[in-house]
Amino acid sequence: MDSSAYFFDLLKIILPALIVAGAIYFLFQQFLEKEQQRRLIEMRLESSKTTLPLRLQALERVTMLLERITPNNLLVRVSSAGLSAADYHRLLLQEVRAEVEHNLSQQLYMQPETWAAVKQAQETVVNLISTHYQALPNHQEARGPELARHILEGLMTNQFDPTAAALLAVKREAVAMF
Repeated sequence: MDSSAYFFDLLKIILPALIVAGAIYFLFQQFLEKEQQRRLIEMRLESSKTTLPLRLQALERVTMLLERITPNNLLVRVSSAGLSAADYHRLLLQEVRAEVEHNLSQQLYMQPETWAAVKQAQETVVNLISTHYQALPNHQEARGPELARHILEGLMTNQFDPTAAALLAVKREAVAMF
């Protein structure tokens, strides 16, 4: 009897102590999890202070790239005076490729889908220029201004902007940052 009373007394002491220890352990675990989440949020916030301006700058540069390779702007910027259509064709393609190559590093700060849209716009512009060059009557002997006029007429007729979809993708990504 004495041992059973001793056992019940011991149980009265140990059981509440175990319950309190379990509660303390549970609360401590939650505290540690919350603290870890808080630190992670602080790190992300600190990181975002650094990367957000870089990402916005990259989107600005890619926007400039797309504006520069838009056929209307490209034809105004790259003079066709004194060039044959073949030379002007080469010069236009070279200019588009140079613009893209100059901004290749910006893809690090962009979503892959947005960069894919930029690459697609570049390919569309290159194909558009080549298609209009090939469609020129007697394109081997044609002059540069004829190619420029042919490209502009084609753009006006089709009402097609080959960089519009990529510009929209860049704008969507910029809006998504905020």
